[in-house]
Amino acid sequence: MNALMAFHFLRPWWLLLLLPMAPTLWWIWRQGDPAAHLRSVIRPELLEHLVINKDSEPQRLKPIYLLTAAWFVAAVALAGPAWQKESTPFAEDRSALMIVMKVTPSMEARDVQPSRLERSAHKLGELLALRSGTRTGLVAYAGSTHLVMPLTDDSEIIRYFAAELDPTVMPQTGDDPVSAVELAARRLSESGLAGSVLLVADAIDASAREGLQRVHRESGWDIHVYGMAAGPDVVPLPGGPPAPFLDEESMRQAARAGGGRFVAVRPDDGDLRSLDSNLTRSITTANAQQGERWKDAGYYLAWLVAALALLFWRRGGAVRLEDSK
Repeated sequence: MNALMAFHFLRPWWLLLLLPMAPTLWWIWRQGDPAAHLRSVIRPELLEHLVINKDSEPQRLKPIYLLTAAWFVAAVALAGPAWQKESTPFAEDRSALMIVMKVTPSMEARDVQPSRLERSAHKLGELLALRSGTRTGLVAYAGSTHLVMPLTDDSEIIRYFAAELDPTVMPQTGDDPVSAVELAARRLSESGLAGSVLLVADAIDASAREGLQRVHRESGWDIHVYGMAAGPDVVPLPGGPPAPFLDEESMRQAARAGGGRFVAVRPDDGDLRSLDSNLTRSITTANAQQGERWKDAGYYLAWLVAALALLFWRRGGAVRLEDSK
């Protein structure tokens, strides 16, 4: 039932070839009728005794029948019947990841050693090592958004620039994750690759959820959130700015709004494995949506057309268009 509902033609205009089929076949049939031009001058009851019917013996497969079948099947084949999808032969098997890093004074808090910002760079380097071959880009934001590095195969340069980010180099203070994610999503769309966005932050204001949801809805990219902060049970070491502890529920809601998942930083590599799994799931889904096309079943019908055409080569199989005069 699903296949029947999905059935359609990829090139329906070729079905117009069926329009001249009926008059053409009728004309061919008339040309092959030896009594066609006598019926207007001889009464039917006399004509049947005057005409010798060469086709008095029934034929199993007349040429006009073959021509009708071949014409119809060829028109349908050219129209491209389709009812199921298949992977495109040149589907892109590479993936892309746009990392969006928050670079604000709160990211210098030392509840995560050596600081939230430095730990982010270190963890991202390990994540890229796990995802070898992933094209990666880097966006930094505070009150303004900046493309630090476009998509590249060089994970080392991403690691280097992530480690060099500092709140003092950001031209505007503030916290605008939505603009940063918009830039990352736009870069992903321009690349033509399947991928996702990873937002690294210590907190995301509730007012940003609607914007994250909009970006996800309009672009189709999943926005995962990596929480770079410790919980209330961790006492920050002195030397860093005061910063709120990790609000997991708020961050999880932000990730849900962006169509992604939330992962909190951990001292071991469990967070990296979770991130890797989430990113892989998003890329697989994107490939399934972008790397498919409708399967053209017309190629199978082409073999039937060829088989019908071969029958014209048998003795008496050609359709002769003769002038009866």
